[in-house]
Amino acid sequence: MADDEDYMALLNRAKIACPEITENHERFEIPELDILQEGKITVFRNFIDVTDKLRREPEHLLQFMLKELGTPGNVEGRRAVFKAKINPQSINDKVQMYTETYVICSECGLPDTKMVREDRTLMLECEACGARRPITVRKSVRADTANTLREGDIIELLISDVGKKGDGVGKVYDYLVVVPGTIKGTKIHAKITKISAKTAFAVPTTEACTR
Repeated sequence: MADDEDYMALLNRAKIACPEITENHERFEIPELDILQEGKITVFRNFIDVTDKLRREPEHLLQFMLKELGTPGNVEGRRAVFKAKINPQSINDKVQMYTETYVICSECGLPDTKMVREDRTLMLECEACGARRPITVRKSVRADTANTLREGDIIELLISDVGKKGDGVGKVYDYLVVVPGTIKGTKIHAKITKISAKTAFAVPTTEACTR
């Protein structure tokens, strides 16, 4: 009996000394992004909720996104404000890219990581499996940045002038946008149908803006 009691006492002490191991099979998901376009700015309204989920400093994610999106911006309270009209999908893509680069462990796929600096190399260290890897940011082609128009984009445009053929003309970024059948001084939504160098052609539409 005494031996059994000694064994149980040792077992209990071992359980107390060992770290508690829990299994979590829940899928890691970033909160759905809450993006609002206000005139010529874009507001990422739940920015801090996302950085809290990723366990990263807001300024680190912000600087990554400003560089990738090619636009100035800042954090205001719990939201990030970009000084340009940006397609919400572009913002979502950059958050996903950041997560894959700076958060997710490439070995076990978990987000339980931290960034550490080893000499001059920034490393991602996984607290779940112990794996370590250098952080390498892949170069992205910024064809979808805020200052680029593409065919199919829907924009808000002020018709500031009328061309020689009577077509309304406005400016978006550094593009001259030609919209037939419009009147000087009106503000419209227009869908880009063709782009030639820095001249874009569009038609009026009632669809919501994507740029």
